[in-house]
Amino acid sequence: MTTDPETGHHPASLRHGDCLLCGWRDPLSLGLRFTHDGNGGLRALFRVGPELQGYDGILHGGVISALLDAAMTHCLIHRGVPALTAELKVRYLLPVPCDGELRISARILEARPPLYRISAELMRNGDVYATASASFIHRECDPAASASP
Repeated sequence: MTTDPETGHHPASLRHGDCLLCGWRDPLSLGLRFTHDGNGGLRALFRVGPELQGYDGILHGGVISALLDAAMTHCLIHRGVPALTAELKVRYLLPVPCDGELRISARILEARPPLYRISAELMRNGDVYATASASFIHRECDPAASASP
Protein backbone atom coordinates (compact mmCIF):
# COMPACT_ATOMS: atom_id res chain seq x y z
CA MET A 1 0.00 0.00 0.00
CA THR A 2 1.11 3.54 -0.65
CA THR A 3 0.33 6.87 0.98
CA ASP A 4 -2.99 8.48 0.04
CA PRO A 5 -2.08 11.50 -2.14
CA GLU A 6 -5.04 13.53 -0.83
CA THR A 7 -4.62 12.99 2.91
CA GLY A 8 -0.91 12.13 3.08
CA HIS A 9 -1.74 9.17 5.31
CA HIS A 10 -1.17 5.50 4.72
CA PRO A 11 -4.61 3.88 4.14
CA ALA A 12 -4.07 1.38 6.96
CA SER A 13 -3.39 4.20 9.42
CA LEU A 14 -6.71 5.96 8.85
CA ARG A 15 -8.17 4.30 11.95
CA HIS A 16 -5.22 5.70 13.90
CA GLY A 17 -6.21 9.39 13.63
CA ASP A 18 -6.50 10.00 17.37
CA CYS A 19 -3.06 8.64 18.22
CA LEU A 20 -0.88 10.82 20.44
CA LEU A 21 2.17 10.11 18.27
CA CYS A 22 0.90 10.02 14.69
CA GLY A 23 -2.73 11.10 14.76
CA TRP A 24 -3.93 14.04 12.70
CA ARG A 25 -7.18 14.56 14.64
CA ASP A 26 -5.48 14.78 18.03
CA PRO A 27 -4.45 18.41 18.69
CA LEU A 28 -1.68 17.18 21.02
CA SER A 29 -0.28 14.70 18.48
CA LEU A 30 3.42 14.78 17.70
CA GLY A 31 2.46 14.41 14.02
CA LEU A 32 4.76 11.55 13.06
CA ARG A 33 4.50 10.47 9.41
CA PHE A 34 6.11 7.15 8.51
CA THR A 35 7.32 6.32 5.01
CA HIS A 36 9.01 3.27 3.52
CA ASP A 37 12.80 3.44 3.67
CA GLY A 38 13.40 1.36 0.51
CA ASN A 39 14.98 -1.48 2.53
CA GLY A 40 11.84 -3.12 3.91
CA GLY A 41 11.50 -0.82 6.91
CA LEU A 42 9.91 2.49 7.81
CA ARG A 43 11.29 5.86 8.87
CA ALA A 44 10.10 9.22 10.12
CA LEU A 45 11.71 12.53 10.90
CA PHE A 46 10.78 14.37 14.06
CA ARG A 47 11.80 17.84 15.24
CA VAL A 48 12.13 17.75 19.02
CA GLY A 49 11.71 20.80 21.25
CA PRO A 50 12.07 21.66 24.95
CA GLU A 51 8.38 20.92 25.69
CA LEU A 52 9.26 17.21 25.63
CA GLN A 53 12.24 17.31 27.97
CA GLY A 54 12.70 15.31 31.14
CA TYR A 55 15.98 16.49 32.62
CA ASP A 56 17.06 19.98 31.51
CA GLY A 57 17.62 19.97 27.77
CA ILE A 58 17.26 16.16 27.47
CA LEU A 59 14.36 14.40 25.72
CA HIS A 60 12.19 12.52 28.23
CA GLY A 61 12.91 8.77 28.25
CA GLY A 62 9.20 7.95 28.03
CA VAL A 63 8.93 10.02 24.86
CA ILE A 64 11.91 8.16 23.39
CA SER A 65 10.22 4.86 24.21
CA ALA A 66 6.94 6.05 22.67
CA LEU A 67 8.67 7.22 19.47
CA LEU A 68 10.36 3.84 19.02
CA ASP A 69 7.15 1.94 19.82
CA ALA A 70 5.21 4.04 17.29
CA ALA A 71 7.75 3.27 14.56
CA MET A 72 7.53 -0.46 15.24
CA THR A 73 3.73 -0.34 15.37
CA HIS A 74 3.68 1.35 11.96
CA CYS A 75 5.67 -1.52 10.47
CA LEU A 76 2.56 -3.60 11.11
CA ILE A 77 0.01 -0.88 10.32
CA HIS A 78 1.57 -0.45 6.90
CA ARG A 79 1.05 -4.18 6.31
CA GLY A 80 -2.56 -3.96 7.44
CA VAL A 81 -1.85 -5.99 10.59
CA PRO A 82 -3.72 -4.83 13.71
CA ALA A 83 -1.45 -5.63 16.65
CA LEU A 84 -0.60 -4.58 20.17
CA THR A 85 2.80 -4.26 21.84
CA ALA A 86 3.27 -7.33 24.05
CA GLU A 87 6.82 -6.62 25.23
CA LEU A 88 9.13 -3.66 24.71
CA LYS A 89 12.84 -3.35 25.52
CA VAL A 90 14.53 0.04 25.10
CA ARG A 91 18.25 0.77 25.33
CA TYR A 92 19.17 4.39 25.99
CA LEU A 93 22.65 4.85 24.54
CA LEU A 94 23.11 8.65 24.64
CA PRO A 95 21.12 11.54 26.11
CA VAL A 96 18.95 13.02 23.34
CA PRO A 97 19.16 16.84 23.20
CA CYS A 98 15.84 18.68 22.83
CA ASP A 99 16.93 20.87 19.95
CA GLY A 100 16.97 19.29 16.55
CA GLU A 101 15.77 16.70 14.12
CA LEU A 102 15.64 13.01 14.94
CA ARG A 103 15.32 10.08 12.56
CA ILE A 104 13.28 7.13 13.77
CA SER A 105 13.40 3.87 11.85
CA ALA A 106 12.03 0.37 12.32
CA ARG A 107 11.91 -2.99 10.60
CA ILE A 108 10.26 -6.34 11.10
CA LEU A 109 12.73 -9.03 12.17
CA GLU A 110 10.35 -11.96 12.30
CA ALA A 111 6.70 -12.47 11.34
CA ARG A 112 5.04 -15.62 12.64
CA PRO A 113 1.41 -14.62 13.06
CA PRO A 114 0.03 -13.99 15.56
CA LEU A 115 3.49 -12.93 16.86
CA TYR A 116 5.88 -10.39 15.36
CA ARG A 117 9.37 -9.28 16.42
CA ILE A 118 10.41 -5.77 15.40
CA SER A 119 13.39 -3.49 16.03
CA ALA A 120 13.78 0.28 15.93
CA GLU A 121 16.39 2.97 16.41
CA LEU A 122 16.46 6.68 17.08
CA MET A 123 19.27 8.64 15.43
CA ARG A 124 20.51 12.19 15.34
CA ASN A 125 23.20 13.45 12.96
CA GLY A 126 24.10 9.86 12.02
CA ASP A 127 24.60 8.69 15.63
CA VAL A 128 22.34 6.10 17.30
CA TYR A 129 20.91 7.48 20.56
CA ALA A 130 18.44 4.70 21.45
CA THR A 131 17.35 1.32 20.18
CA ALA A 132 14.37 -0.90 20.89
CA SER A 133 13.14 -4.38 20.24
CA ALA A 134 9.59 -5.52 20.76
CA SER A 135 7.17 -8.36 20.40
CA PHE A 136 3.73 -7.63 19.04
CA ILE A 137 0.65 -9.82 19.04
CA HIS A 138 -2.11 -9.75 16.46
CA ARG A 139 -5.21 -7.99 17.77
CA GLU A 140 -8.45 -9.83 17.01
CA CYS A 141 -10.79 -6.87 17.32
CA ASP A 142 -10.80 -3.13 17.76
CA PRO A 143 -11.59 -2.32 21.43
CA ALA A 144 -13.13 1.00 20.39
CA ALA A 145 -15.51 -0.73 18.00
CA SER A 146 -16.86 -2.94 20.75
CA ALA A 147 -17.29 -0.15 23.32
CA SER A 148 -20.86 0.63 24.26
CA PRO A 149 -22.25 4.15 23.75
